[in-house]
Amino acid sequence: MKLHDLTPNPGSKKNRKRVGRGISAGQGKTAGRGTKGEGSRSGQGGHLYRQGGNLPFYRRLPFLRGEGFTPPYTVEYNEINLDQLSDSFKADAEVTPEALAGARLLRNPENPVVILGRGEISFALKVRAHRVSAGAKSKIEAAGGSVELIEG
Repeated sequence: MKLHDLTPNPGSKKNRKRVGRGISAGQGKTAGRGTKGEGSRSGQGGHLYRQGGNLPFYRRLPFLRGEGFTPPYTVEYNEINLDQLSDSFKADAEVTPEALAGARLLRNPENPVVILGRGEISFALKVRAHRVSAGAKSKIEAAGGSVELIEG
């Protein structure tokens, strides 16, 4: 068998119907679209805002109508947990936003950093962050480390 011997299975391929090509073709004149009305015209359908008296699609969906709002002054933090710090830093290291960015732990380096308390830490670290949860602060200080908050 060679490449030119390959053919599709019988019945798997069907010729496209060529409408509007004369009466002997069986789909001439109105080409299966009926006589008058919206469906007989070219360009019919595809407009979500034109539904002939029905409530338009975009007004039926509740989330597109502008209900509710996003508070304009929300702060999005880079969340770092203690288990990530213990994996990425050695004892007595200084953990700053710049050091965290160098360790590729920040999603967006422009956002402030919050240290959260998931996991354990067994060695001292000098942590400087914008926010530190109470659980994380107690675990860091219990391991002999220090916590300093960055303003702004």
